[in-house]
Amino acid sequence: MWRALLRAGSAAPRSGPGVRGERREPSARTARRTCATVTMPEVNTDHLDEQQVQLLAEMCILIDENDNRIGAETKKNCHLNENIDKDCFTNTCCSHPLSHPQELEENDAIGVRRAAQRRLKAELGIPMEQVTPEEISYLTRIHYKAKSDGIWGEHEIDYILFVQKDVTLNPDPNEIQSYCYVTQKELKQLLDKAARNEVKITPWFKLIAETFLFKWWDNLNNLNKFVEHEKIHRM
Repeated sequence: MWRALLRAGSAAPRSGPGVRGERREPSARTARRTCATVTMPEVNTDHLDEQQVQLLAEMCILIDENDNRIGAETKKNCHLNENIDKDCFTNTCCSHPLSHPQELEENDAIGVRRAAQRRLKAELGIPMEQVTPEEISYLTRIHYKAKSDGIWGEHEIDYILFVQKDVTLNPDPNEIQSYCYVTQKELKQLLDKAARNEVKITPWFKLIAETFLFKWWDNLNNLNKFVEHEKIHRM
C-alpha cells in the first residue's frame, strides 16, 4: 500500500510552506511561482531569527497569469505567507524556485525540479543525492489565490510534481512542526476533519486533494496519462 507524506507547518513564522522513509510514497508537491505583485506594506521582522530573515530576502520569480516570466522580487514583498500555512497540514514540500539561472531554466520544468530538490533538502533534510531532478515527475500547473491576515497571502501558478522514493529525513524545525504518512482513507478522514474545523489544511493542498489527488493516487504506475504541461488549471 502506498502512503503519502503530509507535514504541518512550523509554529514559527516561515517564508514558505513546506516523508518519512521506511515506505516509498507518492509525494504531491507544489512548485511555487508567484504571480504579479504589488508593493507590500512595511512589516516588522524583528521577531524572526536570522535564517528566516535570510529566506525572506531570496528573489522569487514574478510571472503573469499565463506563466510568462516578467521579473523578480524578494520573497518578503511578493510571496510571504507567514500565517497562511502555520499549524496547517499540507503537501510534502513546496519548491519556491528562485530567480537565478539554474532554476529559471524552463525546458521540461527542469528549473522547478531543481528547486524542488533544493527545498527537499532545506525543509525536510533529504540528502540531495537521494532525490534527483530526473526522478521528479512534472504533471501540470494550477493558478490560485489565497488570502491570509490582510498583510500576507498568495497568488501563484504552482507546478505539480510527484516523486516515489525511499528517503531519510532530518526536518528543519523552522519549516516543519510535524509530519506523518497517510493512506487514501486516512487523508479523506483528515479532509473531513478539516471541513469540521477540527484540523487545518493549507488552501492549495485542499484544492489539489479535492480536485485531482485521488485520481492520480489511483494511477501511480500510469501518471503519464495525466501529464498536461501546456495547461494551467484556474482554481
